[in-house]
Amino acid sequence: MNKKFIFILVFFIGMLSVPQASYAQVDFNKRPDDDLGNYEDEFQEHFFEALKQKGIENYDRAVDELHKCLNLNSKLPVIYFELGKNYNKLKNFGAAEDNLKKAIEMQPDNVWFLDELYDVYFQQDDIKNALKTIKQLVKYHPDYKEDLAALYVREEKYKQALDILDELDEEYGLSESRDAMRNDIYSITGNADDRIENLEQRIANNPNNEDNHLKLIYRYSQSGDRKNAYKAARNLLKVKPDSKFVHLALYKFYLQEGKVDDAISSVKTVLTSPEINADAKAKVLKDFVAFVGRNPEYESDLIEITSLIDENKDAQTHNDLGHYYLKAGDKLKALSNFKEALKQSPNDFKLIKDVLLLQIDIEDYKAVVIDGESALELYPAQPILYLVTGVANNKLGNSKKAIEYLEMGLDYLIDNPNMESDFYSELSMAYKALNNISKSETFAKKAKALKLQQ
Repeated sequence: MNKKFIFILVFFIGMLSVPQASYAQVDFNKRPDDDLGNYEDEFQEHFFEALKQKGIENYDRAVDELHKCLNLNSKLPVIYFELGKNYNKLKNFGAAEDNLKKAIEMQPDNVWFLDELYDVYFQQDDIKNALKTIKQLVKYHPDYKEDLAALYVREEKYKQALDILDELDEEYGLSESRDAMRNDIYSITGNADDRIENLEQRIANNPNNEDNHLKLIYRYSQSGDRKNAYKAARNLLKVKPDSKFVHLALYKFYLQEGKVDDAISSVKTVLTSPEINADAKAKVLKDFVAFVGRNPEYESDLIEITSLIDENKDAQTHNDLGHYYLKAGDKLKALSNFKEALKQSPNDFKLIKDVLLLQIDIEDYKAVVIDGESALELYPAQPILYLVTGVANNKLGNSKKAIEYLEMGLDYLIDNPNMESDFYSELSMAYKALNNISKSETFAKKAKALKLQQ
């Protein structure tokens, strides 16, 4: 496509405001006799150079070229438009506004001109003029209504914003972006009643929309209205008996009502539903583990429930189960769950420590040595890892190895008299096993002195 043809296209875009009837009188075979005169080629060169410079973000050069265009022909709105865009990029907002206003004066209904002017005002946080401009844009493109609502929020004109959102919802249906804006308004104003009323109206208009039911349950719960939240959950179950998500709320209500069998059924539904994400499942299971902790007679139900998700439990779920079994006194099950959690989160220091301490507790010293040495590769400055590895080596009769780890660990120990005393006690035992009675007694005295200070 040659330059002259492109220019003619741009020229006619710039002349969109010319009455339609005048087109019939144009002789396209005749050389234009407008203000371009004999400077048409020079004008084109400057104009296309301006476009090129803008394209490579050399906005100052583009402005210079456009002013040369104006010297040749000052009647084309597209030149002022291009000047406005370049000045906008240069953050010279005053010049941008002046040129865009000239373009709009020549073509008042040009959406591109108005949109650029809106951007100039928006960048300056000039909400008053941005509102004025976007109201003009809304006449030509209703899509701008959502931007208008956002500006009303900025101006704290929340009722006007909500009115526009209502109009858009009615005309185009619901949207996530508008719902997010609506919720922001409700949160800012603190008007929970309006939020709930809006959701109830949506449900009345479309009872089968599960999402609105779930939002209503959540909003009632958030406001502390447990009675209505429970009622909303039951209503959803009536409308959609096969709903899985409603059980994310129902299990709690059932537990509070003492309907344990119903709660267990809801928990099972949640944990076996592929459409419910892992985080939500983990939270439900954590709540049920806590419930069984207070009501151990339901432990068989917990075992049954956890067996349903043996292959899908995440690290947090295993961790929660580990702490439950630890509290219940089942150290082997606790250790098994901690190890499973550690497989999924191998760098979790707390899990590493829990596993090592439990292994010490059940006297699996060989495992402690192996796992402790691996842990020290990850955390070489953690004294507890040297201590447990030293303890395990002592128990296995590896006294020299125990001393090596214990002395290294002391170098990393800071302001922890309890642990320091444990280090000295273990060192005393290690030296005693090597028949170095003098050093054994020295460390024993140090351990005793620290204990007396506590």
